[in-house]
Amino acid sequence: MQLVYRLLFRWCRQRNFIELSHQTVIGGGLYIGHPYCITINPQAVIGRNVNIHRGVVIGQENRGKRKGAPTLGDDIWIGINASIVGGVKVGNDVMIAPGAFVNRDVPSHSVVIGNPCIIKHKDHATEGYINHKSQ
Repeated sequence: MQLVYRLLFRWCRQRNFIELSHQTVIGGGLYIGHPYCITINPQAVIGRNVNIHRGVVIGQENRGKRKGAPTLGDDIWIGINASIVGGVKVGNDVMIAPGAFVNRDVPSHSVVIGNPCIIKHKDHATEGYINHKSQ
């Protein structure tokens, strides 16, 4: 089974430029829209019903207080070219706008915009945005 995965992984990486390791912990309902140039660190943890779009980076920091890889909660929408780096925790029901740079913890029910990131509270932040939602 490992061999089959590795061959599929190489094919997907070369065709769509997606780097997603078999070591990454991923909940049900992951949706990758426009699957090109996506990098996800093997140590990242991704919750249920997360939507990831083109150009997204979920990466680690190797030193400092944010050393490590991100942990994402459930029901998260990540826009085109957004970056989430370091040992940060992103809560549930969070919308990360296209181009946002997230390098600090994000509470649940939030919208994140900009670089550096600006966090705004919003109940039902991802309502109507999550594709292929699993129960």
